[in-house]
Amino acid sequence: MGSSKWAITLATSLFFSVFVCKLSAADPPIRVDQAGYLPDLPKLAVIVQPPADHPATAFTVHRTKDQSVVLSGVLTAASTDPDSGDAVQYADFSSLREIGSFYLDVPGLGRSWDFAIQSNVYNRVYYLALRGFYGQRCGTAVDMGPEFPQYKHGICHTDGVYDPSSGKQGPHGSAKGWHDAGDYGRYVVNSGISTGTLLWAWELYHDRIKNVSLHIPESGNGTPDILSEVRWNLDWMLSMQDTDGGVFHKQTSTHFCAFIMPEADKLPSAVIGTGQEPFKSSCATADTAAVAAIAARLFKPYDPSYSAHVLAAAENAWIWVEKNPGVTFHNPKGVSTGDYGDPDCSDEHLWAAAELWRTTHKPVYEQYFLAHYRDFLQYLRPVGPQSWGQVSPLALWTYVLGNGSDREAAGAIRKASIAAADQIVARTASTGYRASLTTRDYIWGSNGVAANYSMQLLIANQLQPNPLYFQTAVDNLHYILGRNTFSLSWVTHVGQHAFQHPHHRPSGADGLDQPWPGLMSGGPNPGRQDSAMKRFVSADTKPARAY
Repeated sequence: MGSSKWAITLATSLFFSVFVCKLSAADPPIRVDQAGYLPDLPKLAVIVQPPADHPATAFTVHRTKDQSVVLSGVLTAASTDPDSGDAVQYADFSSLREIGSFYLDVPGLGRSWDFAIQSNVYNRVYYLALRGFYGQRCGTAVDMGPEFPQYKHGICHTDGVYDPSSGKQGPHGSAKGWHDAGDYGRYVVNSGISTGTLLWAWELYHDRIKNVSLHIPESGNGTPDILSEVRWNLDWMLSMQDTDGGVFHKQTSTHFCAFIMPEADKLPSAVIGTGQEPFKSSCATADTAAVAAIAARLFKPYDPSYSAHVLAAAENAWIWVEKNPGVTFHNPKGVSTGDYGDPDCSDEHLWAAAELWRTTHKPVYEQYFLAHYRDFLQYLRPVGPQSWGQVSPLALWTYVLGNGSDREAAGAIRKASIAAADQIVARTASTGYRASLTTRDYIWGSNGVAANYSMQLLIANQLQPNPLYFQTAVDNLHYILGRNTFSLSWVTHVGQHAFQHPHHRPSGADGLDQPWPGLMSGGPNPGRQDSAMKRFVSADTKPARAY
């Protein structure tokens, strides 16, 4: 597959799920990307040395197969990373372009985890991460295959029902969709940005991933596997659309089940509404309109009838949102599953307009976009990337990527995007672990924030190519895959030292020693929202160490 641009985009797609992990006692002092490095890009390891009279100043890089030295170098002077409190030094081995498996050695500190240097170094990460979505499928039996022979579950959540908050009663279909993070609920708004991001990954980088088999049941059906996986969740999203075009917010039990396997969860899978007219929410409906509009243009070459079907759903959802633009959601009485409430759905409304315009080029959608886009330019910012709660950057970018003809709008979007990207590049280069996160970004799901900065940089690179945008996006991938305070790969089954205990019901209930493959940890977060964090993390812990 060559270049790894798709791998960064893939990383951003994971973050509809926030997996949290127990603190690991292991904390190796030589932090590397445990998947590896691309031959022609910068290669840095972060060294954290304990206080000493004579700290190490040199490093060597060795071939794994025979321990022979291939490069020697000098460590940089130490500097303090404020978000972790670590005194960090760098081993720069960018000049090493040999293909193979290697490790770093620092006298007195030992060796790093192994890593590869090769042009397809992220192929495995991509494969596992995309199959992670398959592992989250609802409404079917899942079997992760001969490579992971014990990772499977039975058919689950096949019976659905309308909750009284939906304004309806009786049964409702419960088919398809992805389980959300560690629970078995399905939520339109956060699966919306995840599904949309996967579709964007295909739209931007299809030439690199079109031939990748994910070994899912649909493999070989004539549709690229990434689109087949997307369809599994999109079909569920469309099942949440009412006859009037509006979309219900979520389908969950009224409370979380215990840590049991999916097929053991017998709580009713209920369609949850707002509790009062019109019962659907504007955010869920507009997210569905946007995602279905993207799907309509991307599925057309493979399944024209499905393309027409999802486009009709998107346009019906648009009509509903136009009539009901401000219907927000909060858990109705008696429901305690994830809320995913959003006090303002205007950004979702803009995203729906932009994607529908890009797909249909109908004037009504462009007119709405041009009348409202200025209100959202402020969200093309260097701190705080796009997220499920603020999707307006996706709306703005798709107008430019779709060759929007309004020169003033396109110019303003491009200018703001480049200015933000330049600041992200500068900030990242100044941080201890070469990640784009600011102190305020260490929230629940901080790894998702890091990956979304990468997506922001990759989009900027589409708008105005700049090698620094791509390199900085890769820096965040290095952070996710092990070059971080804990020397942990935050993707399960990637690297020699991947995190082990996700907040993930199948991983906790299946009796296996290792978690399910392709899951990503939420990352450091000083919020201490749950009992595990309160046990392991004190109130004054540095944000990058609150894990």
